Amino acid sequence: MKWLILALICLQLSEGLVRVRLRKGKSMRELMKDKGVLEDFLKQHKHDRGRKYHFNEYNIAHESIANYLDSFYFGEITIGTPPQTFLVLFDTGSSNLWVPSTYCQTQACSNHARFNPTQSSTYSAIGNNYTLPYGFGEVDVTLGSDTVTIQNVVVTNQVFGLTGYEPTSPFYYTYFDGILGMAYPDLAIPGYYSLMQNLLRQDQLTQPIFSFYFSRKPTYYYGGEVILGGVDSQLYSGEIMWAPVIQEVYWKIAIEEFSIGQTTTSWCSQGCQGIVDTGTFQLTVPEQYIGELLQAVGVPENSDYVVDCNNIQNMPILTFSVNGNQLSLPPTVYVLKDQDICYIGVETTYVNSQNGQPIWILGNVFLRQYYSVFDIANNRVGFALSTSTN
Repeated sequence: MKWLILALICLQLSEGLVRVRLRKGKSMRELMKDKGVLEDFLKQHKHDRGRKYHFNEYNIAHESIANYLDSFYFGEITIGTPPQTFLVLFDTGSSNLWVPSTYCQTQACSNHARFNPTQSSTYSAIGNNYTLPYGFGEVDVTLGSDTVTIQNVVVTNQVFGLTGYEPTSPFYYTYFDGILGMAYPDLAIPGYYSLMQNLLRQDQLTQPIFSFYFSRKPTYYYGGEVILGGVDSQLYSGEIMWAPVIQEVYWKIAIEEFSIGQTTTSWCSQGCQGIVDTGTFQLTVPEQYIGELLQAVGVPENSDYVVDCNNIQNMPILTFSVNGNQLSLPPTVYVLKDQDICYIGVETTYVNSQNGQPIWILGNVFLRQYYSVFDIANNRVGFALSTSTN
Protein backbone atom coordinates (compact mmCIF):
# COMPACT_ATOMS: atom_id res chain seq x y z
CA MET A 1 0.00 0.00 0.00
CA LYS A 2 2.85 2.40 0.81
CA TRP A 3 4.32 1.90 -2.65
CA LEU A 4 0.91 2.32 -4.30
CA ILE A 5 0.32 5.63 -2.55
CA LEU A 6 3.71 6.86 -3.71
CA ALA A 7 3.02 5.70 -7.24
CA LEU A 8 -0.30 7.54 -7.35
CA ILE A 9 1.34 10.85 -6.49
CA CYS A 10 3.61 10.59 -9.50
CA LEU A 11 1.46 12.75 -11.77
CA GLN A 12 4.12 13.56 -14.34
CA LEU A 13 6.52 10.81 -15.29
CA SER A 14 9.75 11.28 -17.23
CA GLU A 15 10.01 9.76 -20.66
CA GLY A 16 12.09 6.70 -21.54
CA LEU A 17 13.66 3.86 -19.61
CA VAL A 18 16.81 4.01 -17.54
CA ARG A 19 19.18 1.19 -18.41
CA VAL A 20 22.11 0.34 -16.20
CA ARG A 21 24.58 -2.16 -17.59
CA LEU A 22 25.60 -4.71 -14.99
CA ARG A 23 29.09 -6.14 -14.76
CA LYS A 24 30.29 -9.41 -13.28
CA GLY A 25 33.53 -9.45 -11.37
CA LYS A 26 35.60 -12.35 -10.17
CA SER A 27 33.92 -14.03 -7.27
CA MET A 28 35.23 -13.46 -3.76
CA ARG A 29 36.14 -17.14 -3.74
CA GLU A 30 38.39 -16.65 -6.78
CA LEU A 31 39.97 -13.46 -5.46
CA MET A 32 40.66 -14.89 -2.01
CA LYS A 33 42.02 -18.08 -3.53
CA ASP A 34 44.36 -16.00 -5.73
CA LYS A 35 45.58 -14.16 -2.62
CA GLY A 36 46.07 -17.42 -0.71
CA VAL A 37 43.67 -16.45 2.10
CA LEU A 38 40.57 -18.48 1.24
CA GLU A 39 41.25 -21.51 3.43
CA ASP A 40 41.93 -19.48 6.57
CA PHE A 41 38.94 -17.25 5.89
CA LEU A 42 36.55 -20.21 5.66
CA LYS A 43 37.89 -21.63 8.92
CA GLN A 44 37.47 -18.36 10.80
CA HIS A 45 34.17 -17.06 9.41
CA LYS A 46 30.84 -18.79 9.75
CA HIS A 47 28.37 -17.63 7.13
CA ASP A 48 24.69 -17.45 8.00
CA ARG A 49 22.56 -16.78 4.93
CA GLY A 50 19.53 -16.37 7.13
CA ARG A 51 20.92 -13.28 8.87
CA LYS A 52 20.00 -11.23 5.84
CA TYR A 53 16.33 -11.84 6.51
CA HIS A 54 16.24 -10.99 10.21
CA PHE A 55 15.66 -7.59 11.79
CA ASN A 56 17.72 -5.75 14.38
CA GLU A 57 16.60 -3.07 16.79
CA TYR A 58 16.51 -0.47 14.01
CA ASN A 59 14.37 -2.70 11.77
CA ILE A 60 17.26 -2.98 9.32
CA ALA A 61 17.89 -6.21 7.46
CA HIS A 62 21.17 -8.05 7.81
CA GLU A 63 22.83 -8.04 4.39
CA SER A 64 25.02 -10.88 3.16
CA ILE A 65 27.88 -9.41 1.18
CA ALA A 66 28.79 -10.65 -2.30
CA ASN A 67 26.55 -13.68 -2.23
CA TYR A 68 28.99 -15.62 -0.04
CA LEU A 69 32.14 -15.95 -2.12
CA ASP A 70 30.39 -16.57 -5.43
CA SER A 71 29.73 -14.36 -8.45
CA PHE A 72 27.99 -11.05 -8.16
CA TYR A 73 26.70 -8.32 -10.43
CA PHE A 74 27.08 -4.59 -10.02
CA GLY A 75 26.48 -1.32 -11.87
CA GLU A 76 27.62 2.29 -11.78
CA ILE A 77 26.11 5.30 -10.02
CA THR A 78 27.46 8.70 -9.05
CA ILE A 79 26.99 10.72 -5.87
CA GLY A 80 27.64 14.43 -5.29
CA THR A 81 28.48 17.56 -7.27
CA PRO A 82 30.76 17.18 -9.15
CA PRO A 83 29.88 13.48 -9.41
CA GLN A 84 31.92 10.82 -7.65
CA THR A 85 31.58 7.36 -9.23
CA PHE A 86 30.82 4.09 -7.43
CA LEU A 87 30.11 0.50 -8.39
CA VAL A 88 27.13 -0.79 -6.39
CA LEU A 89 25.30 -4.06 -5.99
CA PHE A 90 21.67 -3.52 -7.10
CA ASP A 91 20.01 -5.57 -4.38
CA THR A 92 16.30 -6.42 -4.16
CA GLY A 93 16.96 -8.06 -0.78
CA SER A 94 17.71 -4.83 1.11
CA SER A 95 16.65 -1.17 1.06
CA ASN A 96 19.57 1.02 2.12
CA LEU A 97 22.14 2.81 -0.03
CA TRP A 98 25.69 3.01 1.29
CA VAL A 99 29.19 3.52 -0.10
CA PRO A 100 32.69 3.70 1.38
CA SER A 101 33.80 7.15 2.50
CA THR A 102 36.92 9.06 3.42
CA TYR A 103 35.80 8.70 7.05
CA CYS A 104 36.91 5.07 6.76
CA GLN A 105 40.62 4.27 6.86
CA THR A 106 40.56 0.46 6.88
CA GLN A 107 42.14 -1.54 4.07
CA ALA A 108 38.69 -2.53 2.85
CA CYS A 109 37.76 1.11 2.29
CA SER A 110 41.10 2.20 0.86
CA ASN A 111 40.84 -0.58 -1.73
CA HIS A 112 37.61 0.95 -3.11
CA ALA A 113 36.26 4.25 -4.31
CA ARG A 114 35.51 6.46 -1.29
CA PHE A 115 33.03 9.30 -1.15
CA ASN A 116 34.60 12.58 -0.04
CA PRO A 117 31.89 14.84 1.38
CA THR A 118 34.17 17.88 1.37
CA GLN A 119 34.43 17.64 -2.41
CA SER A 120 30.67 17.87 -3.04
CA SER A 121 28.89 21.23 -3.06
CA THR A 122 25.48 19.54 -2.63
CA TYR A 123 26.35 17.37 0.37
CA SER A 124 24.56 17.84 3.68
CA ALA A 125 25.58 16.05 6.86
CA ILE A 126 22.89 14.36 8.94
CA GLY A 127 25.16 12.81 11.52
CA ASN A 128 23.12 9.86 12.74
CA ASN A 129 25.25 6.73 13.07
CA TYR A 130 24.17 3.14 12.46
CA THR A 131 25.82 -0.26 12.51
CA LEU A 132 24.67 -2.54 9.72
CA PRO A 133 25.31 -6.21 10.63
CA TYR A 134 26.53 -8.56 7.89
CA GLY A 135 27.15 -12.26 7.66
CA PHE A 136 30.90 -11.72 8.11
CA GLY A 137 31.04 -8.59 10.21
CA GLU A 138 29.60 -5.13 10.69
CA VAL A 139 29.73 -1.92 8.68
CA ASP A 140 29.50 1.37 10.58
CA VAL A 141 27.89 4.23 8.66
CA THR A 142 27.05 7.85 9.28
CA LEU A 143 24.16 9.36 7.35
CA GLY A 144 24.42 12.17 4.85
CA SER A 145 22.36 13.56 1.99
CA ASP A 146 23.39 14.35 -1.58
CA THR A 147 22.48 14.09 -5.25
CA VAL A 148 22.51 10.54 -6.66
CA THR A 149 22.64 10.01 -10.42
CA ILE A 150 21.83 6.78 -12.25
CA GLN A 151 22.47 7.27 -15.95
CA ASN A 152 20.26 10.27 -16.83
CA VAL A 153 18.12 10.07 -13.69
CA VAL A 154 18.96 12.57 -10.97
CA VAL A 155 17.65 12.11 -7.41
CA THR A 156 18.22 15.09 -5.12
CA ASN A 157 18.56 15.12 -1.34
CA GLN A 158 19.02 11.37 -1.14
CA VAL A 159 19.98 10.03 2.29
CA PHE A 160 22.73 7.40 2.20
CA GLY A 161 25.29 5.80 4.45
CA LEU A 162 28.96 6.82 4.45
CA THR A 163 31.04 4.06 5.95
CA GLY A 164 33.30 4.79 8.90
CA TYR A 165 34.45 1.20 9.31
CA GLU A 166 34.55 -1.90 7.12
CA PRO A 167 36.39 -5.07 8.17
CA THR A 168 39.12 -6.25 5.81
CA SER A 169 37.58 -9.69 5.37
CA PRO A 170 35.60 -10.00 3.24
CA PHE A 171 35.01 -6.38 2.11
CA TYR A 172 38.57 -5.89 0.85
CA TYR A 173 37.95 -8.58 -1.78
CA THR A 174 34.69 -7.31 -3.27
CA TYR A 175 34.72 -5.73 -6.73
CA PHE A 176 31.79 -3.47 -5.94
CA ASP A 177 32.07 -0.49 -3.61
CA GLY A 178 28.65 -0.34 -1.95
CA ILE A 179 25.06 -1.53 -2.04
CA LEU A 180 21.90 0.04 -3.49
CA GLY A 181 18.87 -1.59 -1.85
CA MET A 182 15.66 -1.98 -3.88
CA ALA A 183 13.32 -3.76 -1.45
CA TYR A 184 10.39 -2.23 0.43
CA PRO A 185 10.70 0.83 2.71
CA ASP A 186 10.21 -1.22 5.88
CA LEU A 187 13.75 -2.58 5.43
CA ALA A 188 15.34 0.86 5.27
CA ILE A 189 16.70 2.93 8.15
CA PRO A 190 13.52 4.41 9.63
CA GLY A 191 12.68 8.08 9.19
CA TYR A 192 14.23 8.56 5.75
CA TYR A 193 13.15 7.87 2.18
CA SER A 194 14.94 5.06 0.37
CA LEU A 195 16.29 5.72 -3.10
CA MET A 196 13.45 3.73 -4.65
CA GLN A 197 10.91 5.88 -2.81
CA ASN A 198 12.60 9.04 -4.01
CA LEU A 199 12.63 7.82 -7.61
CA LEU A 200 8.84 7.78 -7.32
CA ARG A 201 8.42 10.92 -5.25
CA GLN A 202 10.59 12.93 -7.65
CA ASP A 203 8.81 11.61 -10.75
CA GLN A 204 11.87 9.91 -12.20
CA LEU A 205 10.27 6.67 -13.45
CA THR A 206 8.17 6.30 -16.59
CA GLN A 207 6.31 3.52 -14.80
CA PRO A 208 6.60 2.35 -11.16
CA ILE A 209 8.40 -0.77 -12.36
CA PHE A 210 11.98 -2.00 -12.57
CA SER A 211 13.33 -5.20 -14.11
CA PHE A 212 16.48 -7.32 -14.25
CA TYR A 213 18.19 -9.32 -16.94
CA PHE A 214 21.17 -11.50 -16.00
CA SER A 215 23.37 -12.85 -18.77
CA ARG A 216 23.93 -16.59 -18.89
CA LYS A 217 27.49 -15.92 -20.11
CA PRO A 218 28.47 -12.92 -17.98
CA THR A 219 31.71 -11.01 -18.30
CA TYR A 220 33.19 -8.10 -16.39
CA TYR A 221 32.04 -5.72 -19.13
CA TYR A 222 28.54 -7.14 -19.58
CA GLY A 223 26.73 -9.20 -16.98
CA GLY A 224 23.21 -8.04 -17.71
CA GLU A 225 21.03 -5.00 -17.13
CA VAL A 226 18.75 -3.39 -14.58
CA ILE A 227 16.02 -1.32 -16.24
CA LEU A 228 14.34 1.40 -14.21
CA GLY A 229 10.86 2.45 -15.29
CA GLY A 230 9.77 -0.52 -17.40
CA VAL A 231 10.74 -3.68 -19.26
CA ASP A 232 12.60 -4.56 -22.44
CA SER A 233 10.53 -7.04 -24.44
CA GLN A 234 13.60 -8.01 -26.48
CA LEU A 235 15.13 -9.62 -23.42
CA TYR A 236 12.35 -12.14 -22.81
CA SER A 237 9.92 -14.35 -24.71
CA GLY A 238 6.27 -15.18 -24.12
CA GLU A 239 3.99 -13.61 -21.56
CA ILE A 240 5.10 -12.31 -18.18
CA MET A 241 3.89 -14.64 -15.42
CA TRP A 242 2.86 -12.63 -12.37
CA ALA A 243 2.91 -13.56 -8.69
CA PRO A 244 1.59 -11.30 -5.91
CA VAL A 245 3.91 -10.19 -3.13
CA ILE A 246 2.76 -11.81 0.12
CA GLN A 247 4.76 -9.59 2.48
CA GLU A 248 5.60 -5.97 1.64
CA VAL A 249 9.05 -6.11 3.20
CA TYR A 250 10.96 -8.31 0.79
CA TRP A 251 9.89 -9.22 -2.74
CA LYS A 252 8.40 -12.41 -1.29
CA ILE A 253 6.04 -14.68 -3.25
CA ALA A 254 4.20 -17.94 -2.58
CA ILE A 255 5.50 -21.24 -3.96
CA GLU A 256 2.84 -23.93 -4.35
CA GLU A 257 4.91 -26.94 -5.40
CA PHE A 258 8.48 -28.02 -6.06
CA SER A 259 9.30 -30.86 -8.44
CA ILE A 260 12.47 -32.77 -9.25
CA GLY A 261 12.17 -34.21 -12.73
CA GLN A 262 8.74 -35.84 -13.01
CA THR A 263 8.40 -36.22 -9.24
CA THR A 264 6.43 -33.66 -7.25
CA THR A 265 7.83 -33.41 -3.75
CA SER A 266 5.68 -32.86 -0.69
CA TRP A 267 7.99 -30.12 0.52
CA CYS A 268 5.49 -27.34 -0.22
CA SER A 269 2.31 -29.27 0.57
CA GLN A 270 1.59 -26.73 3.32
CA GLY A 271 2.96 -23.88 1.23
CA CYS A 272 6.43 -22.43 0.68
CA GLN A 273 7.69 -18.89 0.27
CA GLY A 274 10.31 -17.51 -2.09
CA ILE A 275 12.30 -14.28 -1.73
CA VAL A 276 13.33 -12.89 -5.13
CA ASP A 277 16.77 -11.52 -4.34
CA THR A 278 19.20 -10.08 -6.91
CA GLY A 279 21.77 -9.70 -4.12
CA THR A 280 22.06 -13.47 -3.65
CA PHE A 281 23.87 -15.59 -6.21
CA GLN A 282 22.84 -19.13 -5.30
CA LEU A 283 19.44 -20.80 -5.25
CA THR A 284 19.07 -21.38 -1.53
CA VAL A 285 17.17 -24.39 -0.26
CA PRO A 286 15.44 -24.84 3.12
CA GLU A 287 17.78 -26.68 5.46
CA GLN A 288 15.52 -29.68 5.94
CA TYR A 289 15.47 -30.47 2.21
CA ILE A 290 19.03 -29.88 1.06
CA GLY A 291 20.21 -33.47 1.61
CA GLU A 292 17.29 -34.98 -0.30
CA LEU A 293 17.73 -32.50 -3.15
CA LEU A 294 21.43 -33.23 -3.55
CA GLN A 295 20.74 -36.95 -3.56
CA ALA A 296 17.96 -36.58 -6.14
CA VAL A 297 20.14 -34.63 -8.58
CA GLY A 298 23.01 -37.09 -8.17
CA VAL A 299 25.51 -35.22 -6.01
CA PRO A 300 27.83 -37.76 -4.34
CA GLU A 301 28.11 -37.63 -0.53
CA ASN A 302 30.88 -35.44 0.88
CA SER A 303 31.63 -34.04 -2.58
CA ASP A 304 31.13 -30.34 -1.71
CA TYR A 305 28.29 -30.16 -4.30
CA VAL A 306 30.64 -31.24 -7.12
CA VAL A 307 29.19 -33.27 -10.01
CA ASP A 308 30.50 -34.96 -13.15
CA CYS A 309 30.60 -32.39 -15.94
CA ASN A 310 29.92 -35.16 -18.47
CA ASN A 311 26.66 -36.11 -16.77
CA ILE A 312 24.87 -32.75 -16.71
CA GLN A 313 22.50 -33.67 -19.55
CA ASN A 314 21.22 -36.62 -17.49
CA MET A 315 20.36 -34.58 -14.41
CA PRO A 316 16.72 -33.70 -13.62
CA ILE A 317 14.91 -30.42 -14.24
CA LEU A 318 13.91 -28.50 -11.10
CA THR A 319 10.46 -26.86 -11.24
CA PHE A 320 8.72 -24.33 -9.03
CA SER A 321 4.95 -23.89 -9.26
CA VAL A 322 4.21 -20.20 -8.69
CA ASN A 323 0.70 -18.76 -8.99
CA GLY A 324 -0.30 -21.64 -11.27
CA ASN A 325 2.75 -21.28 -13.53
CA GLN A 326 5.61 -23.73 -13.91
CA LEU A 327 9.05 -22.13 -13.59
CA SER A 328 11.67 -24.70 -14.52
CA LEU A 329 15.44 -24.74 -14.12
CA PRO A 330 17.30 -27.17 -16.40
CA PRO A 331 20.61 -28.60 -15.16
CA THR A 332 22.49 -26.41 -17.63
CA VAL A 333 21.31 -23.47 -15.51
CA TYR A 334 21.67 -24.75 -11.93
CA VAL A 335 24.99 -26.52 -12.55
CA LEU A 336 27.90 -24.06 -12.56
CA LYS A 337 31.40 -24.54 -13.92
CA ASP A 338 34.64 -23.25 -12.45
CA GLN A 339 37.40 -24.13 -14.89
CA ASP A 340 37.10 -27.95 -15.13
CA ILE A 341 34.98 -28.40 -12.01
CA CYS A 342 31.17 -28.51 -12.11
CA TYR A 343 29.06 -27.94 -9.01
CA ILE A 344 25.43 -27.39 -8.04
CA GLY A 345 24.57 -23.70 -7.62
CA VAL A 346 22.63 -24.17 -4.39
CA GLU A 347 23.24 -23.63 -0.70
CA THR A 348 21.34 -24.07 2.53
CA THR A 349 19.20 -21.40 4.12
CA TYR A 350 18.03 -21.45 7.73
CA VAL A 351 15.37 -18.76 7.33
CA ASN A 352 12.07 -19.33 9.08
CA SER A 353 8.83 -17.65 8.06
CA GLN A 354 6.33 -16.31 10.56
CA ASN A 355 3.85 -19.07 9.74
CA GLY A 356 6.46 -21.82 9.58
CA GLN A 357 6.41 -22.28 5.80
CA PRO A 358 9.81 -23.14 4.29
CA ILE A 359 11.56 -20.21 2.61
CA TRP A 360 13.58 -20.41 -0.60
CA ILE A 361 15.76 -17.59 -1.90
CA LEU A 362 15.56 -17.19 -5.66
CA GLY A 363 18.95 -15.70 -6.43
CA ASN A 364 20.92 -15.12 -9.60
CA VAL A 365 21.08 -18.83 -10.50
CA PHE A 366 17.28 -18.72 -10.85
CA LEU A 367 17.15 -15.21 -12.31
CA ARG A 368 19.58 -15.96 -15.13
CA GLN A 369 16.85 -18.23 -16.52
CA TYR A 370 14.01 -15.73 -16.00
CA TYR A 371 13.77 -12.05 -16.78
CA SER A 372 12.31 -10.58 -13.58
CA VAL A 373 9.95 -7.62 -13.24
CA PHE A 374 9.23 -5.81 -9.97
CA ASP A 375 5.91 -3.98 -10.11
CA ILE A 376 5.86 -1.47 -7.27
CA ALA A 377 2.33 -0.12 -7.77
CA ASN A 378 0.66 -3.53 -7.93
CA ASN A 379 2.95 -5.32 -5.45
CA ARG A 380 3.78 -8.22 -7.71
CA VAL A 381 6.80 -9.91 -9.32
CA GLY A 382 6.80 -11.08 -12.91
CA PHE A 383 8.86 -13.76 -14.63
CA ALA A 384 9.42 -14.41 -18.31
CA LEU A 385 11.89 -16.76 -19.98
CA SER A 386 15.05 -14.91 -20.97
CA THR A 387 15.49 -14.89 -24.73
CA SER A 388 19.22 -14.47 -25.01
CA THR A 389 21.97 -16.94 -24.20
CA ASN A 390 24.47 -14.09 -23.92
